Amino acid sequence: MANLRVTYDEEANAAYIYLTDPRVNAGVANMYACDPVEAGGMINLDLDSDGRLVGIEVLAASSKLPQYLLDMAERADIQRA
Repeated sequence: MANLRVTYDEEANAAYIYLTDPRVNAGVANMYACDPVEAGGMINLDLDSDGRLVGIEVLAASSKLPQYLLDMAERADIQRA
C-alpha cells in the first residue's frame, strides 16, 4: 500500500489528504466545494488542470475522519524548527 500524506490543523479542525506523488508538485487548477447538509461539514475536492483529483480538504475533520488518520497526520498547526 502506498503511503498516504495527510496534514491536520487541530486549531482549524481541517485536514488535507494528498492524492498525488509527494515528489511531484501537482498544482490545483480548480476546486469543487461539496457542502452536503447531511454531512454537517465542508469537503473540498482539488483538481489539476487535466481534471484529476489531487487532494481533498476536510473541514470539521475530527467529526468526519477516523481518529487514527488524524493521529498519523502531519500537524499543520505546529511550528517546525
